[in-house]
Amino acid sequence: MTESSEWLIYRGAGEPHEGLDRLPPPPPWRDFSGRSTEESGAGDRSEDRRLGAHRHLAELHRPGAEELEMINAALYLRRPLLVTGSPGAGKSTLAHSVAYELGLGNVLRWSIVSRSTLQDGLYHYDAIARLQDVQIAAQGGFGSAAGSPGAVEGIGSYVRLGPLGTALLPSPTPRVLLIDELDKSDIDLPNDLLNVLEEGEFAIPELERVADRLPDGEAEVLTADGVKVRVRDGRVRCNAFPFVVLTSNGERDFPAPLMRRCIHLELGRPDHNRLATFVRAHLGDEAARAGDDLINRFLERSRSELLATDQLLNAIYLTDAAAPTSRESFADLLIQRLDRPR
Repeated sequence: MTESSEWLIYRGAGEPHEGLDRLPPPPPWRDFSGRSTEESGAGDRSEDRRLGAHRHLAELHRPGAEELEMINAALYLRRPLLVTGSPGAGKSTLAHSVAYELGLGNVLRWSIVSRSTLQDGLYHYDAIARLQDVQIAAQGGFGSAAGSPGAVEGIGSYVRLGPLGTALLPSPTPRVLLIDELDKSDIDLPNDLLNVLEEGEFAIPELERVADRLPDGEAEVLTADGVKVRVRDGRVRCNAFPFVVLTSNGERDFPAPLMRRCIHLELGRPDHNRLATFVRAHLGDEAARAGDDLINRFLERSRSELLATDQLLNAIYLTDAAAPTSRESFADLLIQRLDRPR
């Protein structure tokens, strides 16, 4: 094996080998090994991946004066914060930064796709599972007796709140909800969100219909966090409006009714200091110093090309871990423009 190819794990030679043992630890933002069933353990690992394992050395998100003002305006007014900007500008990280600094717990994340509906964000009722349980109970001679599978008293076990529904649960402090890439949704979702974001409550009709047959009108349901909570009279009402961050890559315009209900923050292109802070938070001081040439090259290219900052992280990490022969050309392979014609 030549010196230039020593870093290769997969060699394409068609012969089995034990090269995987030489694979270094994953980048901090792709390390899932610390996941735990305990809430605190899972939360700490998520914060490391989002905010950086070395955030004690440098805050990942260093907002400017205008950004601080808009974030605090959203907090004061209890209004959603609509954050727009290019991919990798730090839009999603902003939600994690606020949650971390203010001690608001794990961020609830609703990743939007073209098929997402308001119902997905609020709750899911598994009618098929309940029907199957009712049939099993009938075959076993239990009928609809209390405590039998599918009985009305246990209807809450077939309901799971989505990220938005969980964020609207009554709580002494607000939850942080990230509605990520809203511009990927179909045309109706932004308008469908209006009433829920304005009123801070929603109904679960499946529970409302049987509320008078439930003990104290309450049903125990599962949250997006996997925690069981009680919902009374089939309605979820917040008493502390969540800090809602909606992100967009600017691929579409949103309707005026949504815009007037939001505080709008546009994130510009990061400068050298912010990129260096970003690298330092994830990889440490030494990596930030060693990668200064790649940061400068990234800034130069980003004047005319659409690039993402996580591409820069990938390049700095891999050129250090793998030490390929041609550092700059290898980095260019990893940092490819996102707006090039297909």
